[in-house]
Amino acid sequence: TCTFCNTIQQNNMPDKNISLKKITAEDAALLSQVAAKAYCDHYLHLWNEGGAWYIEKSFAVSNLEKELSDTNAWFFLVHYLKEAVGFLKLNIDAPLPGEEDNDALELERIYLTKAASGMGIGTFLANFCFEIAATKSKKFIWLKAMDSSIEAIRFYAKMGFEICGTAHLDFPQMKEEFRGMCIMKKTLSKTHDHL
Repeated sequence: TCTFCNTIQQNNMPDKNISLKKITAEDAALLSQVAAKAYCDHYLHLWNEGGAWYIEKSFAVSNLEKELSDTNAWFFLVHYLKEAVGFLKLNIDAPLPGEEDNDALELERIYLTKAASGMGIGTFLANFCFEIAATKSKKFIWLKAMDSSIEAIRFYAKMGFEICGTAHLDFPQMKEEFRGMCIMKKTLSKTHDHL
């Protein structure tokens, strides 16, 4: 486990019933279940054929074992009342697309089940990401959000992210109107240098 992750978690926990656990390839089966549940709760409408292809591609245990073995990818399971309700994925060294400066961290995924939404968990996770980025002396944290996900874009803007570019998904199984992405970044302040 990572000590500073535990410190960050204790300092910022909005609710004592929420906890985070940094996970490894040994946790791939549980992550697969949680990820598929959270994805099905929110994203099946994106696909012409119900999303089964994407779920298998992204959340099969064998694929997650490979991702979890990548030391640059940090995964955290999110628990509420001791039940796994979502996960967070960060890529620690991930240059912003189109920029050569490598002092950036990518927030690749925050997935929560529908039942866990609206409890402040997303805000906690975003702040947790900022703290980790600061401990790694990153200048930026960035992410991709679907341009059709107005609520998600609004949430990230509230957390200090600004749209800085666009991207396009080319999955043939995906409905055309949902393929657009916004690239958003947040410039990190130096207020966390003490960590």
